[in-house]
This record gives sequence, C-alpha cells and structure tokens, in this order.
Amino acid sequence: MTFDDVRKIALRWPEVEDGTSYGTPALKVRKKMLVRLKEDGDSLVMPGVPGDEREMLVESQPKAFYFTDHYRDYPMVLIRLSKSSRATVEPFLRRHWRTLASKKAVKEFDSQA
Repeated sequence: MTFDDVRKIALRWPEVEDGTSYGTPALKVRKKMLVRLKEDGDSLVMPGVPGDEREMLVESQPKAFYFTDHYRDYPMVLIRLSKSSRATVEPFLRRHWRTLASKKAVKEFDSQA
C-alpha cells in the first residue's frame, strides 16, 4: 500500500479532507487528525489504538505494526504501508473515522452501505 491508496479509501468517506501534520501529508476529519504519513514516507501514524490492542498487533504482526519510544505513552500505532494490505489498514481507518465524524455523517454513510 501507499499513502495514495489510503487517501483513495478515506476521501470517499464524509467529512474527510487532505491536510498536513508535522510537515507531512495527513487526512483530517473536522480538523482532527485521522491519519498522517510519518517522515519515513512508508509508515502511517494511526491514532485511536489503545495500548493493549497495540501490543497485540505488534506481537502478532511485527512486520506491519510497530511503535517507537516517542509514541509509547499515546494511543497510537505505526503501520508500515509497504508491509500492509488494504484489508489490514482500512478497518483501523474506518474505526477511527467513526470516532471523529459527526453522528449525522456516520448515519448517512451507514445507510448508503
């Protein structure tokens, strides 16, 4: 996967827009970060992943999921796009989108699905 692939997935959802965060491309929902490309150009910074879930992901799929000391105390996981598939990334994106989007947008999206 690439960040362009991630963009194509997420920009189909209501209230998602292009942006930047820490000087890298990002996708935002109502001005809040959905996801951003890490400075290495291959990893996503994925918020909304609690520590216990992150630990399980890193342990079960270490080539795709990881975190650095910088993110240790935050509910985030890093996802290597080059080692991931849409089937791996999209559910995390969608779940986090649901927490950021308005209730109306989520309801409309669900009614069309």
